[in-house]
Amino acid sequence: MAVNFKMLAKTFYGMEEILSDELRKLGAQDVEQGNRIVHFKGDKGFMYKANLSLRTALKILVPIHECTVHSEDDLYKATYDFPWSDYFTNESTFAIDSVVFGDTFTHSLYVSQKVKDAIVDQFRASTGNRPSVDLKNPDVKINVHIDRSLCTFSLDSSGASLHHRGYRTATNIAPLNEVLAAGLVQLSGWDTRMNFLDPMCGSGTILIEAAMLSCNIPANINRKEFAFEKWKDWDEDLYLTIEESQLNKIQGLSGTIVGFDKAPSAISKAEENIRNANLEEFIDVSRDNFFFTKKEDNESLHILTNPPYGERLEGDMEELYKQLGNTLKQGYSNTQAWLISSNMEAIKHIGLRPSRKIKLFNGKLESRFLHYAMYEGTKKIHKLKS
Repeated sequence: MAVNFKMLAKTFYGMEEILSDELRKLGAQDVEQGNRIVHFKGDKGFMYKANLSLRTALKILVPIHECTVHSEDDLYKATYDFPWSDYFTNESTFAIDSVVFGDTFTHSLYVSQKVKDAIVDQFRASTGNRPSVDLKNPDVKINVHIDRSLCTFSLDSSGASLHHRGYRTATNIAPLNEVLAAGLVQLSGWDTRMNFLDPMCGSGTILIEAAMLSCNIPANINRKEFAFEKWKDWDEDLYLTIEESQLNKIQGLSGTIVGFDKAPSAISKAEENIRNANLEEFIDVSRDNFFFTKKEDNESLHILTNPPYGERLEGDMEELYKQLGNTLKQGYSNTQAWLISSNMEAIKHIGLRPSRKIKLFNGKLESRFLHYAMYEGTKKIHKLKS
């Protein structure tokens, strides 16, 4: 690979700008937003740093070849002719992940099979042996992206999705993806000097991501491994240097980070995950029903929560959202409140006019990320310019 080379980071819809900002602050070059992806350039050390530190990236891919394919024969030949031995050997394991758009190639699994056949045939012809496929833990994971006739081969430097931070061993019924949680914290514009509350914290993901952001802790410091550690050019000394540099930037917490949940099982799961993330000294969680609470002072507060949507949790959602709005009005003045929900009907029962609505997806569920800015000393909504 060249000193600086092209890479792309995959993310969720609506997180492209946040990820672009993260990349620029981290030191990426030629940052360019796409649809659920951000293109950028950097060297091998930056690839390590991006995987370790980016909060809103799901994958870091390294494109290694582009070609034009109009048929399955073109695809087979383009794959067969590429020098795969530059990246792995016949003793390596590999896996193919394909994404296809257009009329010529319509089945991603078929494309993966065709690419696999060509790679295996090439190694067998040149060495007499073939590498094995390992779908669970391959040495090399190859991403194939076909957009009509443009085919791009990339190496997946991350392996398992980067939302697998390594700290979450206990989850609730409807857990929030860690990357989405990190994106929500940043999209909400939280001033990290302001106290932070998740009043329906579940297994604690939002709290943990908020604490890691505030303390500048690398997002994936608790992760067990990255795919690039099995590459032929893996440089452990360089990675350890990058890791130490990022760890040296960790800072203390400015405000407080607190979580409530009325379910004792949720609190025990949150406590377990917080311990796994080594954040016990930064986050406090307690068993409380948010609807029976109010602020004890008039200091500014930032609320961010992921209330039930009714998709996998039973109950009267309209009443729940009505109580949520009433609690904010009656007990939480001088508060910036944010929530994400896919239950568009229940949202209407909050009884407050949001100052911002951001379209996002929680998994496959189209959702809205809503901002309610509460007046200090009143029960009215403060309408801000979006």
